[in-house]
Amino acid sequence: MDFSLSEEQELTRRTVREFAEREIAPRSRQLDETQEFPLDLMHRLGEMGLLGVVFPPEYGGAGLTYPDFALIIEELARVDGAIALSVAAHNSLCSNHIYLAGNEEQKKRWLTPLARGEKIGAWSLTEPTAGSDASGTRTTAVKDSDHYVLNGSKTFATHGSVCDVAVVFAVTDKTKGKHGISAFALEKGLPGWRPGRKEDKMGCRASDTAEIVMDNCRVPASHLLGREGEGFIDALRILDGGRIGIGSLSVGIAQGAFEQAVGYARKRQQFGRPIADFQAVQWMLADSATEIDAARLLVQRAASLRAAGQDTNLVSAMAKLYASETAVRVCDRAVQIHGGYGYVKDYPVEQKYRDAKITTIGEGTSEIQRLVIARHLIGRASGQTP
Repeated sequence: MDFSLSEEQELTRRTVREFAEREIAPRSRQLDETQEFPLDLMHRLGEMGLLGVVFPPEYGGAGLTYPDFALIIEELARVDGAIALSVAAHNSLCSNHIYLAGNEEQKKRWLTPLARGEKIGAWSLTEPTAGSDASGTRTTAVKDSDHYVLNGSKTFATHGSVCDVAVVFAVTDKTKGKHGISAFALEKGLPGWRPGRKEDKMGCRASDTAEIVMDNCRVPASHLLGREGEGFIDALRILDGGRIGIGSLSVGIAQGAFEQAVGYARKRQQFGRPIADFQAVQWMLADSATEIDAARLLVQRAASLRAAGQDTNLVSAMAKLYASETAVRVCDRAVQIHGGYGYVKDYPVEQKYRDAKITTIGEGTSEIQRLVIARHLIGRASGQTP
């Protein structure tokens, strides 16, 4: 098994790292403070092919693989978690849903401009009453001739107030539970669709998060993605890939915080010598380095299996769970190593610490990941399919 990067992957890694350090890093603190969504940066990332990483060139994509996608998100997150989160969500949620469930006309209409970075995408399953439990979905879609009329609201939608295209989920048959939920593509300017409140978040603040409100929103039937009633089933497939993105985001945030902690420990003098000389600090760094490498390997395994067309439900959950909780632990240690300076905004680990927490919540909480993993284990032990 070869764990080294290919020449092409090394070039990709270096290109993304140089761009992130040159163009994103100098703006990171300001974007965090103002919560400004950097549309100019997103368009430039689109020109680089980073908003359509895994999609074929005929749809405007870069035609790369999931391991490449994981590498790109990690390198962006090493510098700025918010930008990496936006790139991950744009690729793996909205665009990927259209790619996997959309027909040819829908792919050409929406996926191509999304993959090129000409449009920004949102994907929204969560509602005030429906988070981990999708059966709580209250948004409805009622068939009316050649349209559906959507009513309801979504919350915590990445790019909810800035998107040009949004994939939303609504109940088309309330008697069928999760098999009665369908997915629709909404276009900016569609009557009855508007952004709601923008969230004031703890971390990843430059990545737009807002409500999506539908008030008698008439959606052409041609905007139905996949078959009626199979939207939630398709969403589960999408989330497997999305969790690889969040795992990569976690590794990148952790790597960035770790590098800052190492640099600070080498320079900071106490008791007449660098604090890197003290065993307490050395052990924190050793634990962080080991956990980051383990998380990276879990993410790369899930990415490689997905690229090979295999089922990644279990391995994606494992990667996302371990990597996200690693990010929180590593950032906590990085702040501790910085001492009082880790608690002020002059040092980037403060922002990393805040950015890391969302990775244990978004696209399935740590508790949901453990549930997914446990169902696989129990199913295997009992001879049942989870």
